[in-house]
Amino acid sequence: MEFSNKFKIIVKTNAKKNEVLGYDKIKEAYRISIKEKAEDNRANKEIIKFLSKLLKKKVRIVSGLKSKEKIIEVNSN
Repeated sequence: MEFSNKFKIIVKTNAKKNEVLGYDKIKEAYRISIKEKAEDNRANKEIIKFLSKLLKKKVRIVSGLKSKEKIIEVNSN
């Protein structure tokens, strides 16, 4: 069985706190709220910081830098 190290998220920016809100079965994506606003790449940096701390692994955004829907890749090391 192969483990996929990529998953989709839907981001809500300018929220009260950083948190995982749940899983959207229809869009097959995790809903995440982020405190930062979606300007000057600040929300993307906050997403990487938040998910890296949560998963205790390095993560990167592989697609959707300018979109609410993003593909996240988790470093397998």
